[in-house]
Amino acid sequence: VGEQALLKCSFKSSSPVTESLLVDWTYRPHSGGRMETVFHYQSIPHPTTAGKFRDRISWVGNVANGDASIVIHSPELSDNGTFICSVKNPPDV
Repeated sequence: VGEQALLKCSFKSSSPVTESLLVDWTYRPHSGGRMETVFHYQSIPHPTTAGKFRDRISWVGNVANGDASIVIHSPELSDNGTFICSVKNPPDV
């Protein structure tokens, strides 16, 4: 709490990285409940515009280097949960 939290995600692909590469970050609260998308990347970052992480997530990744990491600003105890990074680089998934 009070410091930004780096969520690291690295990937490898046998295909060259192109503008077709997709990164999706999803979140499920520790207490259970539905999954929600908190960040999407395709050519450019698309932070969520709704939900508890609105205006609090920044892209710090570099897909050319196999990095799809994000930062959560002003994390709160209630942010505790499971974060999943999904990278698709057609034809690789």
